Amino acid sequence: MKKLKKIPIQIYLEPEQQKIIGLLSKTSGKSRAAIIRSCISKFIASLPPEEDPALKIMNLGASGKKDIAERHDDYLISLGK
Repeated sequence: MKKLKKIPIQIYLEPEQQKIIGLLSKTSGKSRAAIIRSCISKFIASLPPEEDPALKIMNLGASGKKDIAERHDDYLISLGK
């Protein structure tokens, strides 16, 4: 993955959150920011995947359409609407 420039952001933590992040930072040797970024990444990874229109095209094979190979982009666009 290409390393992008980090964007600064200010957040307010609950005192217990700050305490736990501080302890994790000390025990792991990572910065508090790195701990928070890791938590955000894990949360995002746990979200259900968005519906991918490319996956819906798999059902088009049973549709009787004979031009899927030529018009697959058109069919994908119509599924996204």
